[in-house]
Amino acid sequence: MKKSFVYSFIMLAIMATLIAACGGGETAAPAVPEGPVVPAEYAGKTNSFAGSSEAIAEGKQVFESTCAACHGDTGLGDGPAAAALTPQPASLVEVNKTAADDYLLWRISDGKEGTAMVSWKTSFSEDQIWQVISYLRTFK
Repeated sequence: MKKSFVYSFIMLAIMATLIAACGGGETAAPAVPEGPVVPAEYAGKTNSFAGSSEAIAEGKQVFESTCAACHGDTGLGDGPAAAALTPQPASLVEVNKTAADDYLLWRISDGKEGTAMVSWKTSFSEDQIWQVISYLRTFK
């Protein structure tokens, strides 16, 4: 009886190993990007004004006149118009932690569907948008 039990146990272990090794032939699904994919039109673009104190000053003027009403003076998404908006404006302090230049250029240029973030590419030149991004990068 003991010999029969050992034999059964060994056969069960071998069968379990074979079944596990064969698997279902399934492969893992490809990884999905965590955030939205920046359109090719903007992908890979970088801010040539980065770190320029002149660009930061110009960007601050544009931000204060057009962006602060929603995003707040310090970019926390707490501007005077924010309370009436659903969803609430993004905290640019948080966005700054992970957003690449090309993402910011895209969002400011094209806006964001389903939010109050409108497209600014017909109101401002690309250089002006980069200046705003230079200013946004000062938010901590």
